[in-house]
Amino acid sequence: MREVVLPRVGTVAAWRREARALAQDGVPAEAVLWSRGEGAQDLFAGAEPVAAPREARRLSLPKAAIQTIETALFHSDPERFARAYRLILRLSAREVMWGDRADRDVRTLLEHAKAVGRDIHKMHAFVRFREVEGEGERRAFAAWFEHDHPCLERGAPFFAKRFGDMDWVIATPDLTARFTDGTLRFEETKAPERPPEDATEELWRTYYASIFNPARVMVKAMCAEMPRKYWKNLPEAELIPSLIDGAEARVRAMAEAQPAMVPDRRALALRDHAARVLAKPGADGPVAALAADLQGCTRCDLCRHATQVVPGEGPKEAALMIVGEQPGDHEDLKGRPFVGPAGQVFDRAATLAGVERSAAFVTNAVKHFKFSARGRRRIHQRPDAGEVEACRWWLDLERELVKPRVILAMGATAAEALTGSGKNIARRRGRAELLEDGTEMLLTWHPSYILRLQDEAAQARAEAELVSDLALARSLSEAGR
Repeated sequence: MREVVLPRVGTVAAWRREARALAQDGVPAEAVLWSRGEGAQDLFAGAEPVAAPREARRLSLPKAAIQTIETALFHSDPERFARAYRLILRLSAREVMWGDRADRDVRTLLEHAKAVGRDIHKMHAFVRFREVEGEGERRAFAAWFEHDHPCLERGAPFFAKRFGDMDWVIATPDLTARFTDGTLRFEETKAPERPPEDATEELWRTYYASIFNPARVMVKAMCAEMPRKYWKNLPEAELIPSLIDGAEARVRAMAEAQPAMVPDRRALALRDHAARVLAKPGADGPVAALAADLQGCTRCDLCRHATQVVPGEGPKEAALMIVGEQPGDHEDLKGRPFVGPAGQVFDRAATLAGVERSAAFVTNAVKHFKFSARGRRRIHQRPDAGEVEACRWWLDLERELVKPRVILAMGATAAEALTGSGKNIARRRGRAELLEDGTEMLLTWHPSYILRLQDEAAQARAEAELVSDLALARSLSEAGR
């Protein structure tokens, strides 16, 4: 029996060297006794090697396997070294396929690698540095972390990249990482001690309490992301119980203090204005009646915060229907679709494409404005699947009344409302799709998407594609007249 004792520092690198040498000597997995840090205490330690073919082996492993195997070696399972050596011999001999979870060795190793990755993620999230007295000009910090697996050597380089301008120490029950003057080294932990608190921790607790959102308290989810075992080393953890206990009262206080975005008298005036717009020439009886019914819509919670509903507008027998996402801030106040910045992009593109807005029926998949309040500003939020589904009823009624030959859907929300899927807009745009009732539909970019593009060339390209799609929709809608 051959005994291999791996060092506590540089364990994985040492295992790699030993495994390569053993494989080249043709030593089978069952003839090796692995341990870390201390010699193995086993009845067969030091005995004569097991008789076995001693054919030299050249290791040949899939690239995807190497990093995963070495990650799994940071697991706390004492059998990890033997299992990894056995597996690399089997992989080289083509006895097993990498990734085959039906094989016990492969399955266990993949699970261990995942557990180590999770532990490293927790380390990156929950290490809390405290400032200590340094020896040079650089500021010095220290931290204590209790991990599930001895993975400090794999996780510490993250801190070296992120905090390269300071000296620091991260101590664990197994190893200690020291980063001094840009050099990272590891040593065995001799006297594990938590560093003392510093002045910044009170500042951190104040900040944590200020960003704690009582309206989104989900204790189970929070504990899943930040398990209680880490709390004793987190300065903010002492605040969490009191913050949770007071969450309900704070939510009530926030609701009572919430400002009304638009005065009631202004909302009534805007609704009257919307009714006058719908009564203008071109909007006949059934369309105007549908718009009036929409004013009282309570099919989802968006009606509670928006100023008013924004119905579609256009002639009843329009050959082309254009569907956007939802009203924006300007549309919510004026009661008409596409009158804000996105509407200006739409009008410019429609003019270039030869589309007369007054001849098309222009509407949105969702009729109320969804937003979040930031001071006096109202920031657009994308409607969720439930809100799209609730408003599809009105969109279907508009389609039934107008009976367009062609529908142009602008953006993912409109595509979801019409086809059930808002994915792959880039691949689907510019090509006609048939809806269930046989209506031809085209997909294109939403004007607000074009406004969000930072690159001028990309913005110009997307706007040109919008013009092209509008022109194609106009051409298809006029065919057969």
